Amino acid sequence: MKHISDLPDTIPIFPLPGALLLPRARLPLHIFEPRYLLMLEDCMKTSARLIGMIQTRELPASHGRGEPKLQAIGCAGRLTGFSETEDGRYMVTLSGVSRFRVREEVSGVTPYRRARVDWHGFERDQGGAEEDAGFDRAGFMDLLHRFFDSMDLSTDWDSLAEADEELLINSLSMLCPFSPEDKQALLEAPTLITRRETMVTLIEFALRGGTSEEIMQ
Repeated sequence: MKHISDLPDTIPIFPLPGALLLPRARLPLHIFEPRYLLMLEDCMKTSARLIGMIQTRELPASHGRGEPKLQAIGCAGRLTGFSETEDGRYMVTLSGVSRFRVREEVSGVTPYRRARVDWHGFERDQGGAEEDAGFDRAGFMDLLHRFFDSMDLSTDWDSLAEADEELLINSLSMLCPFSPEDKQALLEAPTLITRRETMVTLIEFALRGGTSEEIMQ
C-alpha cells in the first residue's frame, strides 16, 4: 500500500464514457487511437505507471465543438498488463489504485489530456478489500437473475456465487450496461455498502422500466 504522498500530482487522463474502473479491480482496454498509444508509451516510462480513467460530461448544444468536460472524480489504475498486436494496437490491463478528484487540467505539448489531481479523501481505496456485513447474497442474486433475464444477458453464475462481496459488487458495477451517469454514481459511492445499495436501486428501476432521470428526482 502506497501513501497518498507517494502518488503523483499530475497524471494522464483517459476520458472514456461508460468505462468504469474501481479500486482493486481490473479493467481491460483496447487502445488504438494514436494519442492514446503515445499516452501508453509515456506511461510506461514512469515509475508509477498510472492512468486516470474518468467519465465525461456532455457539452451543451450551444457550446459548439471541443473536448468534453471531465467529471470531478475518476479512478487511477496502474498499468499491469500489456501486449501489442501485429497491427500496432495495444491490449492493456489497468489495476485500480485509488480514486481522485480533478483539481485542474494541465495544458502542454502532449496530444492526450493530463490533470493535476487530489488523492485526499480516498485513502481507504488503498487498503484491503471492503466487506459488506449486511449483504443479503440470496436476495441480491435473485434480483440480478431477473435483471440479466430482462436484458438478455448471460454470465458465469457459478463464479458470481463464489465471489466475495467486493469483487462481486465492483465487477458488476463495471460490467453491467448502466449509463455513464449511473456508473459515475457507482464510482462516487463512498463505501461498498452504498455502492451495493446504489446498484440495487438502479436494477430495481430498470426492472420497473424506470430511467436514470427518475432516479435522480
